[in-house]
Amino acid sequence: MIVYIKDLSVKRNKWVDEKTFKDGIVLSQSIPGATAMQIAAYVGLKSKGITGALLAYVGLGLPAFILMLIFSVLYGRSHDISQVIAVLNGLQVIIVAIIANATWTFGGEILKSYRNIIIASASAVLLLLKVSPFTVITGAALTGIFFFRNTVFTLSPIPDGKQDKRVFTQIMLLVLALLAGFAGIYLLNIKLFKLSVLMLKINLFAFGGGFSSLPLMLHEIVDVRKWMDSKTFIDGIALGQVTPGPISITATFIGYLLFGSFGALVATVAMFTPSFLILVVVEPFFGRLKSSVVFVRASKGIASCFVGLLLFVTVKFAVDVPWDIMRILLGLAALAALARKVDLLYIVLIGAAISVFIL
Repeated sequence: MIVYIKDLSVKRNKWVDEKTFKDGIVLSQSIPGATAMQIAAYVGLKSKGITGALLAYVGLGLPAFILMLIFSVLYGRSHDISQVIAVLNGLQVIIVAIIANATWTFGGEILKSYRNIIIASASAVLLLLKVSPFTVITGAALTGIFFFRNTVFTLSPIPDGKQDKRVFTQIMLLVLALLAGFAGIYLLNIKLFKLSVLMLKINLFAFGGGFSSLPLMLHEIVDVRKWMDSKTFIDGIALGQVTPGPISITATFIGYLLFGSFGALVATVAMFTPSFLILVVVEPFFGRLKSSVVFVRASKGIASCFVGLLLFVTVKFAVDVPWDIMRILLGLAALAALARKVDLLYIVLIGAAISVFIL
């Protein structure tokens, strides 16, 4: 998605230049939220201000939300049909392969020293011991500040800007609208309010892209609150992979199964709003933040932590799959396709088609 956004914004429409777009990637990867969504908002912010950022953010996420809502409705009505069960059983294997590949890819990029490996391993073990992932992430940030104190980092600060009064007013209006909306939800349905607060919390801790939200959602939705079982959660991730959006669009699926269409909307808004607000608030001052050694050390700790959390999710999902020879072969084929950079959509659709005939 980032490649497509760059082609549209830098080459075709020239909304931003190459350097500005690269700065946006650095910023988007350093704050919580789905990276592609953040970059789209950054392009809108730099070219058309807060309004442009909001329109770009909503524009990129809306097709995924609509498709995920449709899939969720169909799932709720037909997931007990034998052919659908076969497809979902196959997609569970594909999801294990996708998350295993993400763990391997992120691990190769991040685990550069024994310090990174220690933080990642400890994070996986702590999650296995049922420690809250929010606690694990906070601990990893603090550990990173200590562990990497003797590591020399090359800091390339992005020039600072200023937050003018008009932009500040627009941000405050967005925050007030969000607070008013959640106040209304609190009065309407307390359980739905709890779900919305939970999604806000998950988004605030989802550093490193959409995949990082999975361990948090799994822990809170499946393990702690038991609002759905692990198999249903995996089905939601599988459906999300068919949409042109971030994997955290699974929030739509969760919201729909628990509270219907309105729940899907609330969960989705709660999942994506905090990171958007962080982007528009932090952007003018990001150069100063990136020049902070403490910030860089903490970021390294958090990045290592998420490799461990993804490893835990991979193992947990794999344990839930009733493995047989056909599922093993399907999983290996999916891993091989991922290694060859085959488009995820093709892998999911072909896997679903194969599942109808062999599972």
